[in-house]
Amino acid sequence: MNILFSGNEKIFDGILTCALSILKRTESKEPFTFYIMTMDVSHLKPEYTAIGDKSIAFLNDVVKKYNAENSVIKLDVTKLYMKEFSACPNEQCYCSPYTLLRLFIDMIPEIQGKLLYLDIDIMFNRDITLLYNQDLAGYEYAAARDHYGKFLLNPNYINAGVLLFNMEEVRKTGLLIKARELIKTKKMLFADQDAIYRSTTKKKMLPQRFNDQKFLHKHTVVRHFSKRLFYLPYPHTDNIKQWHVSKMYRTFKYDCFDDIIYEYIYLKGKFENEI
Repeated sequence: MNILFSGNEKIFDGILTCALSILKRTESKEPFTFYIMTMDVSHLKPEYTAIGDKSIAFLNDVVKKYNAENSVIKLDVTKLYMKEFSACPNEQCYCSPYTLLRLFIDMIPEIQGKLLYLDIDIMFNRDITLLYNQDLAGYEYAAARDHYGKFLLNPNYINAGVLLFNMEEVRKTGLLIKARELIKTKKMLFADQDAIYRSTTKKKMLPQRFNDQKFLHKHTVVRHFSKRLFYLPYPHTDNIKQWHVSKMYRTFKYDCFDDIIYEYIYLKGKFENEI
């Protein structure tokens, strides 16, 4: 199974917690390949450097303890980014330029078949195969609706934090070629998410349980810890992530992720002692 994350060194905690949730909730013995797209664009901001090799090696050791055939592969696409998107209208997008990197997946020859892109603020509550084994014949990708976008923008507006790509169809329709052209020529509010949505030929809409950005139910497969609106003690937004352990427990009072969080805390301490 092919999984993709993207970002700089700051994504370590998110990848570790998300990967542990996948590994601990999945019964399948099929090996995982975790791709991490990264780049050095420190000319934009000092912290925009590629994720380090020590982080990659540590994550690789962690996933191999669950299955020796699992692997973590670093894809440094700095040159590709500079050629395609440097100084483009969406370079200073709502999140960071790293969110644009998934638009290059059709240009990476080794990425074939299915590819599951995940934002790092994701936790799997149930077996990943419930999502990964979706039939994508004739579809470019599968995605769930954006919690707020489905009300404010379009009933079928997607959240691109969980995208299951059919790479054969993506390359056939030129989905990402069209999306890259939009990124290079038109300023958009949600950058790559808007570009993918506008460039789509045919998508498979998934139930909200495959990317729940607000709630956690027993049937929830993916809990997405995205920025959300809270009404108490007064209306406000907050961006609580799963690695904000104390705040996450205090706010949501979840206990279903305890085994994952306990191992994350142990492994994070081990990693910090090694570097």
